[in-house]
Amino acid sequence: MLLSCSATYLPRVTSPAGLDAGPAPSRHPGRTSAARPGREAWGRWVSSAGTVPVQVLLVAAVAVLARLPFVATALSSDEGGFLMVAAQWRPGTSLYGDYWVDRPPLIIGLFHLADLAGGGPVALRLLGALGVAAAVAAAAWTGNLVARTVGAADSGRHRASLCAAVTAAVFMVSPLVGAMEVDGELLAVPFVLAGIAAALEGYLQDGRAGLAWWGGAGALAVAAVAVKQDMLEVGVAAVVLLAATVRRDRGRALVAGSTFAASALATVGLLVLWAASRGTDPLALWDAVVTFRSEAAAVIARAAPDTAQTRATGVAAAFVTSGAVGLVALAVIAVVRRRTRVTVMEVLTVAVVAWEAFAVAAGGSYWLHYLVGTVPGLVLAAATAAVGGPARRRLSVVVVAYAAVAAIGAVVVASAARVGSDATDVAVEHYLRAHARPGDTGLVAFGDPALLQGAGLSSPYPELWSLPVRVRDPRLVELTRVLRGPDRPTWVVVDGTGLATWGVDAASAQPVLDREYTLVHVTGHWHVYDLRTEYR
Repeated sequence: MLLSCSATYLPRVTSPAGLDAGPAPSRHPGRTSAARPGREAWGRWVSSAGTVPVQVLLVAAVAVLARLPFVATALSSDEGGFLMVAAQWRPGTSLYGDYWVDRPPLIIGLFHLADLAGGGPVALRLLGALGVAAAVAAAAWTGNLVARTVGAADSGRHRASLCAAVTAAVFMVSPLVGAMEVDGELLAVPFVLAGIAAALEGYLQDGRAGLAWWGGAGALAVAAVAVKQDMLEVGVAAVVLLAATVRRDRGRALVAGSTFAASALATVGLLVLWAASRGTDPLALWDAVVTFRSEAAAVIARAAPDTAQTRATGVAAAFVTSGAVGLVALAVIAVVRRRTRVTVMEVLTVAVVAWEAFAVAAGGSYWLHYLVGTVPGLVLAAATAAVGGPARRRLSVVVVAYAAVAAIGAVVVASAARVGSDATDVAVEHYLRAHARPGDTGLVAFGDPALLQGAGLSSPYPELWSLPVRVRDPRLVELTRVLRGPDRPTWVVVDGTGLATWGVDAASAQPVLDREYTLVHVTGHWHVYDLRTEYR
């Protein structure tokens, strides 16, 4: 499968500026799939790529099977927290019901689907597996379109599709990039890849069919951002493709761009109305999704530069070890070497990769799963290399083969070690479940809501994660109010011996905890406190 990344070429058109604009546009603008663009695109894929759909299904199946050993492992902080938020999202006292989180609404909606399916690790991990399968299919579609854009023959389209699908499968399951965690990046990738593919269809097709695809791309661009707000790759790809269209037909580019923008705005409006119907205020949503990120970056830079630097080094090392850096290098070197003869797809690939690198660097906290957000760029790099020169194709095969072997090895090791099942976290969950009484609530100080989710406890404190506490409640004024109030939590789980941590002033809250709660259990770094009888 990996050894077939080669292609032959059909005639192409070169723009006046030297940018290879891909195949010449259709001479019959209204003839291309106006009524059923999706069905004709699928038929075109099957006819040009032979057995690609079957092979892609096999690749997707292997990717899903690789995730099954982790289906019942303990939830990560984000997984447990998002499930808690999704389970009670209705009009309440905070952004999403009674909880606050700096994420857009669609990710909460997707976690709500997992909650409806039973909640807990199994339902969520199966949702993640479905997302991976969708990403593999969208990657194959994108790879085929990359080859069509540069005028590759049928064999080249076949190889580009498979190379793209395998690349998506490898990096969507590799523990080396944190892919086993079902987080925003993993759930956004299928929307990103499908959106890029839709934009490519719009670029290649004329008439109503092309506009339909541009409209779909606009909607998918917003859907991706509504899952993870920094996943703007569809917009980046659209800008590159529209710029290339301007060079040959300004009017067509204007109509296509307007259609993309109108569809995106309409989708934003629908999402905002949907969130508002569940009690989420639009202005508060903007503050959480956009404003909070700059505030958080400032807090991290000021209060925890050493911690951030350590994690950043780990993320960079994982990017190299996983093999992802090799695909990025192939894409960048191709553009640097060819300069004035680069294809539209080479420019698009480097633009997407550059945005993803910026998004990872600007994330601030540098968690490993940030790297899953680079999968669309890696897919484009692999597909573009598959229709490049012989040397580039061979190098891409070597890189993807190495990445596959590294991913398989990491899956085996992580499965044997049951990565994700932190013994101390599980012990705390078991203790709380065994000792909690009906009506009890809990609070984690700070930042691991999965403990509460696993124990079946709700929280009277709206901040479930540590970073929002450090940004929105650094002096713990709100936490102190909750600890003193009538709805004070029955259980308080503290990471360490006290509430003091970087970026937090615990002077007001610590005395309340010491006076009104009793330390009843210690497991590793977790200290569990129970509310004294006289304060119940």
